[in-house]
Amino acid sequence: MLLAELIKADMKPALGVTEPAAIALACAKARALTSEEPLFVEVQTNSGIYKNAFTCGIPNTDKVGNDFAAALGAWFGDPNKELMVLDGITEQQVECCGRKIAEGKVKVSISSISPDIMIRALVTTEHDACEAIIKGTHTNVCYLRRNKTVLTDENRENEKSETIVGRKAGIEEFTLKDFYDFSCNASADDISFINQAFEMNGALSKAACESPRCTFTQQMLQWPAEPDKQTDVEKQAIFLAASAAEARVLGLNYPAMSITGSGNHGIISTMPLLAVAQAEHISLERLLQATALSYLVTMYIKHYSGVLSALCGCAVAAGTGMACGITFLKGGDYEAICRTLYNMTNSIVGMICQGGNHGCVMKVISAVKTGMAASEFGLAGVQIEACHGIAAETPEQTMRNIGAIAAPGMVETEKIIVGLMEQKAGDLE
Repeated sequence: MLLAELIKADMKPALGVTEPAAIALACAKARALTSEEPLFVEVQTNSGIYKNAFTCGIPNTDKVGNDFAAALGAWFGDPNKELMVLDGITEQQVECCGRKIAEGKVKVSISSISPDIMIRALVTTEHDACEAIIKGTHTNVCYLRRNKTVLTDENRENEKSETIVGRKAGIEEFTLKDFYDFSCNASADDISFINQAFEMNGALSKAACESPRCTFTQQMLQWPAEPDKQTDVEKQAIFLAASAAEARVLGLNYPAMSITGSGNHGIISTMPLLAVAQAEHISLERLLQATALSYLVTMYIKHYSGVLSALCGCAVAAGTGMACGITFLKGGDYEAICRTLYNMTNSIVGMICQGGNHGCVMKVISAVKTGMAASEFGLAGVQIEACHGIAAETPEQTMRNIGAIAAPGMVETEKIIVGLMEQKAGDLE
């Protein structure tokens, strides 16, 4: 089943936010080309990578940001673990990297304003200059060089298929109806692998409950039970998603199951559905089917918006996928899912991305609340009509329009956001 294969290929465990992990991976790959100690590490990234890693928590540490991701990857990262590259980092190694950064041995800069992934890592030693380039996806190491010897060169910069997540399986060739039909007919065995996401993201939520650093989670734990079932389910959906996201952005040492290269996308696409299924006593098979739909809608939108634009894909893309999944989970037919999608399209599409950071928790909460409302109205037969806003006559064109808002629509917004971040970094030096 092609769509099942597409989902399975896109799901990846990621320790911490995927952008600092990808920076660390590029540096680790370059470092692995030499047996010598790094003397200097230079990283160039596109704006999306830089922005998302700017104040993002690094797993196994209390540190944040691009410089620490690069240093830890170059000196101590495991290049064979992909997005788990920083698994096993010790406190002594973190202190060592802090000294390297303070000594000016690490430099990270922006090479372009772009929603597509690009990381160039150059590790210089006494006798070697080693380079690694990641493009297209967070783990696609397309270029490796040691001194003048090019070891790998799969740089497909001009091929669209390498610059947007999802196209590797041709997701743009399908329709929302295809996604719906697949989800209706997929057996639990066909998509049993999706259950790994609930196990992994659930562990993140539990970790947040035990960490005093996760202040939003600690406050949510104080929420009283609601006598109204619908309100209670919404609070539980918010709790499961927001707590897992908080643990992730603060760098707690538990991986998330990512989709479209993002752990937060994976969390939003799954955890609210789990809350609804538990409250409504819905079968595991139905939950897996609904999650498949949630993933596919998310992936379709991300295909057109780009991986890392100035648009908050967590709320907009994954939020829309989640809303459609909830409608399916509650027995909604194809028309109800279309209504849900139109309701989401005319709601939080304008939310900007300010990078992966603690603020993502509030965006997750907004996405879950809006998504559940969009689903409720869609199930009741109520929708915002296609003549309004950026909606279109078909759900596919509507999703493509969302992508157009992100890229190229918000390129200037991206410039302003990263400019403010660079100014902040300069003020802190």
